[in-house]
Amino acid sequence: MAIACVHTRASCGVEAPAVTVEVHLSNGLPAFNLVGLPETSVREAKERVRSALINSGFEFPMQRITVNLAPADLPKQGGRYDLPIAIGILAASNQIPSQSLKNHEFIGELALSGQVQACTGILPAIIAAKDSDHILLMPQNNRHEAELVNYQRVKFAHQLSQISAYLHGQQSLPSIENGAEWISPDDIQTQACLSEVIGQYQAKQALEITAAGSHNLLMLGPPGTGKTMLASRIMSLLPKMNYEEALEVAAIHSVAGMHLSPKQFFQRPFRSPHHTSSSMSLVGGGSVPKPGEISLAHRGVLFLDEVAEFPRKVLDCLREPMETGEVIISRAAAKLKFSSRFQLIAALNPSPCGDAEGNSRASLNEIKRYLGRLSGPFIDRFDLTIDVPTLPKGTLTQTPTNNETSAEIAKRVLQARETQLARAGVLNSQLSGKQLKQTGGFNSDDLVFLENSVNQLGLSVRSYHRLQRVARTIADLQGEQTVSRSHLAQALGYRAMDKLLARLNQQ
Repeated sequence: MAIACVHTRASCGVEAPAVTVEVHLSNGLPAFNLVGLPETSVREAKERVRSALINSGFEFPMQRITVNLAPADLPKQGGRYDLPIAIGILAASNQIPSQSLKNHEFIGELALSGQVQACTGILPAIIAAKDSDHILLMPQNNRHEAELVNYQRVKFAHQLSQISAYLHGQQSLPSIENGAEWISPDDIQTQACLSEVIGQYQAKQALEITAAGSHNLLMLGPPGTGKTMLASRIMSLLPKMNYEEALEVAAIHSVAGMHLSPKQFFQRPFRSPHHTSSSMSLVGGGSVPKPGEISLAHRGVLFLDEVAEFPRKVLDCLREPMETGEVIISRAAAKLKFSSRFQLIAALNPSPCGDAEGNSRASLNEIKRYLGRLSGPFIDRFDLTIDVPTLPKGTLTQTPTNNETSAEIAKRVLQARETQLARAGVLNSQLSGKQLKQTGGFNSDDLVFLENSVNQLGLSVRSYHRLQRVARTIADLQGEQTVSRSHLAQALGYRAMDKLLARLNQQ
């Protein structure tokens, strides 16, 4: 009786649980049985492994082969189990020494020729192997992901025969040398500058507040006023991610099968899905659950242009992830959790024809029906809603004044963020009601003024706290320790959607 155990990693969201590949060779009619809850792509490994072993010069055992993928209750999918299965068969048939497998993990898909091919979603497995301090043998074509993790005990191979020679001690395999030293936070793509936007000074100020406190922003205005241009410029105001945040985002993108560019490693993601996107594409899911757009925008910005064109049920799917910062996808076989702490920026025309003022071609009922596509609870999730009006006559030809660059504004944003983290440990948008009382710096008389204003506008308790968070961010940008009534009044000025709905209801 011959048996061998090989260690590998499964793909379970952004986690990589350990999997033991047990191979047993016994006498009887030649057969190849694969057990342990394998999906179709894993069951097909039998043919790939057989051809890879033969074409690499190894002997395929003409015995009864039983391969168990433990634990048996964990679903397995993908071609990542080809290499550990092949290594297990070689060890069980004494073609490689079993003792050389100690403290080693194997991941890789095998071609029929015996070539080790790249796998998707391998970054979480590299991180898990680093935490366990195991040597990980993986495809050469996944080298860029190993360099992002900066783990020196990773070995790369092109062919199955190379791995056999390594396990026999006959040759060494290449590994990373410089780690992540070739990645620099300054080695990023140049972002468009906010100074390129003509006029719209209130919108620019709201964008600065949004970036400083990580608030959600809704821009309301006719077509062609610069809403999309403003939204894309926020990336030049946000500070770069640190290494831990960048690795967290890279793991999500790796699971989604996206290529990881070194120049974008420290850059916050900016996702802009089309309004025809389904709820599954935004939230995530599928038979093999994958992260959606809200998870791909983790630590970054999710921009919804023409937000009223999105189906209402799709937008309402965003409400809970916006509050919790994560999305849980439940399936019969597993429950996966993806992080989704993103900033939501949306652009909206005030009517189906684009304008809700005197030039509007839409009737009052048509405008109300159009805006009714956005539910009240969804609108309530926005900290700021601003008007982006048509530029006054002569603005396009006159010389711009007080036109700050993105770099100048980004310095204030970074200083405000550092102040928030030093004071409460989180950005202002994540402050709880208790933290607002303890660290907000509000005067009791000013809070009474704010409560009266909220009641007059017919806003919710959630909006009451959101207005406090926005006012706190405004004070931080001005370097103030306490929040004054002027800061609260300015925060109340960023409620364009509420004012529009109130005006329409009065007509």
